[in-house]
Amino acid sequence: MKNINIIYLLPELKGASGGAKVIYNHSIILNNLKKNLSSNVTHLKKKLSYKLETSLIKKIKFFDKKKAGWDGTKMKISKRFIPNKKWFNEKINVNKSLNFDKKKDFIIIPEIWAHFAVDLKLYEKKINYGIFVQGFYHMNSSNDFIKLKKSYDNASLIITDSVYSINYLKEMFPKQRKKIIRINFSIDHKKFKIKKKSNIITYMPRKLPDHAKLLNFYLKNLLPKNWKIIPLKDITQARLIDTLSRSKIFLSFSNLEGIGIPPIEAALSGNKVIGYIGGGGVEYWKQPIFTKVENGEIRDFGKKILSHISQNNENWIKKTSNQRHKLALQYSKEEEINSLIKMTNRISKLF
Repeated sequence: MKNINIIYLLPELKGASGGAKVIYNHSIILNNLKKNLSSNVTHLKKKLSYKLETSLIKKIKFFDKKKAGWDGTKMKISKRFIPNKKWFNEKINVNKSLNFDKKKDFIIIPEIWAHFAVDLKLYEKKINYGIFVQGFYHMNSSNDFIKLKKSYDNASLIITDSVYSINYLKEMFPKQRKKIIRINFSIDHKKFKIKKKSNIITYMPRKLPDHAKLLNFYLKNLLPKNWKIIPLKDITQARLIDTLSRSKIFLSFSNLEGIGIPPIEAALSGNKVIGYIGGGGVEYWKQPIFTKVENGEIRDFGKKILSHISQNNENWIKKTSNQRHKLALQYSKEEEINSLIKMTNRISKLF
């Protein structure tokens, strides 16, 4: 393999989302993988004139559907932005240029910016690129479907991290089936401990707060008095991990996602997980740890929580240990590294 640099594009981020953290982690792994391979992250932000333009459009409520989605030609490098050191122990290499080298650079664009491939004229400049689809539900990055289709058609690779998204991609772009590859993300299962359990139910209200409020209202008069529900909101990572380690039930409000990570973390922490699959979670959502609720079925949601509480759940942690072990292996660092090696082998053939 020749010297190859894999460049991820990302927005300037005040706080790293789950998807961004996956990308940062992949970039770190790639830098430690092979001597003749490097990786960095290029952060983009709106030009001042573009910021003013979008702000004005919102104020006067003028909206041109044909121009929906961010315009890649009106973005610029975020030269001063540095990823938060608290996000990762290792240094994240940051790139501060949009002048790509067709002889060695491979660009990976998130699905939320897929149309940027056309905006930046990557194909015309003979720059190899891939689109990273972390969730089918975020693919509609522009109402200009012709531009979007052109971006996917001209991509050297279409990368995704779930079987769920692979199936969507193969159906939507049947001629590009051979370009579609899967890469894994990992969850550090060693961080998630199982401590002495209390009668605690936890959930994250960020995704579907209205659903959470309705469920809390339904349970108000039905939940046993010795049980309590705790929202995991505005707390540190350490506090979140500790609370999950002591809670017995985690409520999933996953919504239109590639793969919801919090339900996996809750499961590894010894929780019974009840709730919405959210899409890609179907590949790990299995009994007895995971119980599915159809989106919006608040009464069924509540009844399944109360049913689990009423059961004799002695030795539940021990009975479900094998499933947690398999879950940890499914999203292990080894699986992540192996999938990235396969990706780099595909990329090397392009050069």
